[in-house]
Amino acid sequence: MAGLLRPTDLQQISSDAEMAKMDEERQLKQKKDRQQQELREAFMSREVHPEAIERINNAVSVAAKQGNHQIQVLTFPSSFCSDGGRRINIADPEWPSTLEGFAKQAYEFYQKELRPLGYKLNAEIISFPGGMPGDVGLFLRW
Repeated sequence: MAGLLRPTDLQQISSDAEMAKMDEERQLKQKKDRQQQELREAFMSREVHPEAIERINNAVSVAAKQGNHQIQVLTFPSSFCSDGGRRINIADPEWPSTLEGFAKQAYEFYQKELRPLGYKLNAEIISFPGGMPGDVGLFLRW
């Protein structure tokens, strides 16, 4: 029969458990960081879909039939802006200059195709996790 565990044995058990928990948390953080990087890379390289005009026509028609005058056309993390969403948050008229990747592509599409028809585009920070700018929403209005 084995003897009672000594306090030093218990300290070792506790230390081993803490190390295992820290290792698990580190691996989880690495996985999350890798997923975030993949998401960012996909967003930065994404192009406006060739069927964008048809999709926009369908979406705005449905919204107009429901009595709406705007639709949210894009959501993305504010960290994908060159200033972390600061200009959008303070409604700086130069906010489009901070757009990167697909958001920039979408804005250029708006400028070329939709603005001449009378549409308006505005951006808002739509979430504030921990009191900091979270996601950006781009809204197409008519």
